Amino acid sequence: MDENSIVEVVVGVIGRAHGIRGDVTIDVRTDEPERRFAPGQVLRDEKSTRTFTVVSAREHSGRLLVAFDGFADRSAVEAVRGVRLVVAVNANESPAEPEEFYDRQLVGLTVHAADDRVVGTVSAVIHLPIQDLLEVNTDQGRRVVPFVTDLVPEVDLNAGLIRLADVPGLLGDGDDA
Repeated sequence: MDENSIVEVVVGVIGRAHGIRGDVTIDVRTDEPERRFAPGQVLRDEKSTRTFTVVSAREHSGRLLVAFDGFADRSAVEAVRGVRLVVAVNANESPAEPEEFYDRQLVGLTVHAADDRVVGTVSAVIHLPIQDLLEVNTDQGRRVVPFVTDLVPEVDLNAGLIRLADVPGLLGDGDDA
């Protein structure tokens, strides 16, 4: 991808109003809420050109509460409930940790068995409380693979591939990937 390519990624969905001063809960869709919802950050409604500038963000009872510029009360934020917020990022941007990846980097990668046979393509990343799963489209249908080093020892973004460990039945159907 061109080093100057820009992609938009969903970082959250506006939820319920909290209190009367315009704070709103956010259904977070990013691993970096402290970065994406930092004061001054400008987010956009996925379905329009409307923008939202973050004034403040804080944790409260396990939820992210955000105040946006121009939304001074409960009624104002209730009117935008359900809006999916996106941010423009450089397509080549990577997380700070070398062993971490953004979903957009993984989706579309070719999945190889340990013996280098192509067995599918990553179609989604499923985030669960305990671990993430890779959804893989195979000739036998969709399969999920726990995204842990023991089962996925290699992720090569430059080569566009993921290599699975030699674990019998990893992709189901008796496949010895």
